[in-house]
Amino acid sequence: MRYSLGFTTKTMVAVADTTAMTDNGYATFLQGGGAAQQLKINEVYIGGEDTASTPTTMVLGRDSTVAATGISGNFLAAMDAVSTAGTVPVYGSASTTKPQRSSTLGRLLGLSLNTYGGISRWQARYGEEITTYGASASLGEVSLSSVTGTGKVSGHIIFEQT
Repeated sequence: MRYSLGFTTKTMVAVADTTAMTDNGYATFLQGGGAAQQLKINEVYIGGEDTASTPTTMVLGRDSTVAATGISGNFLAAMDAVSTAGTVPVYGSASTTKPQRSSTLGRLLGLSLNTYGGISRWQARYGEEITTYGASASLGEVSLSSVTGTGKVSGHIIFEQT
């Protein structure tokens, strides 16, 4: 089943690797809904919404500490019109335990943009999707966050649950 994980009007807070993110200060995290769930990320899109020039370097990275408890924020929509309910992946931008980007497995994509109307988009070629497996560190969760810059962004991650 394919999903679109969206986020709107998030003001980024730049964080270093292995540093806890702040609620709603990053775009989103995405983790499997169970120990044997694999997710294949096909596309990451970020659009800037600032009213002045704000260069922002975003990173899609694996997390060494995964989010837990009280997960909220963002939205998830099934892209297939005829879909069956199953174990839904976990996502959001707020949680009791904050995600932390891994310093060793962390940076999968660097997506820089000027958030004064700029965009950044990555699409995988077939067979070259970024995958997660399970729901634990460090291969079960990815997050989209800023390493430099405090721009305001909206966007989406398109992925497939296998």
